[in-house]
Amino acid sequence: MTETRTEDGPAIKLLAGVLAEAGATRETYLAMQRLLVRGDEADRDVYVRDLGDWLDIDLWSAGELADALVAEGLFTLDDETIRLAPSGAALRERIRLGIGDLMAPVWAQLDPADVETTVRTLRRVTTLARDLRPAANGAR
Repeated sequence: MTETRTEDGPAIKLLAGVLAEAGATRETYLAMQRLLVRGDEADRDVYVRDLGDWLDIDLWSAGELADALVAEGLFTLDDETIRLAPSGAALRERIRLGIGDLMAPVWAQLDPADVETTVRTLRRVTTLARDLRPAANGAR
């Protein structure tokens, strides 16, 4: 079997630069974003399963990533609840600001009406896609 390797596109390379400046890895950023989706806290086992599915990694690796973020002080673990720690929130804010600084010239060149149409369309596509998922219909 031949392995096909795809190169990261320009957007991923730009994000990698922002993450490097903030002192974060791509995995750390993605794990923080996934916890954000869950309101910055979740049952550890549920979060690890979700993180594994989202990153397409095995449960062991997802658990190791979550544990590493706790050990680094970016997340806390109280009983079985994993939460974003203040240092994690600060890191995520540095990343957000870095992305904002990088994207400001891009956004300035776009017509606000076009951006709004795109946002509406993507929200609608997301809603329709969620409605197609078995979990959304009570099955799983």
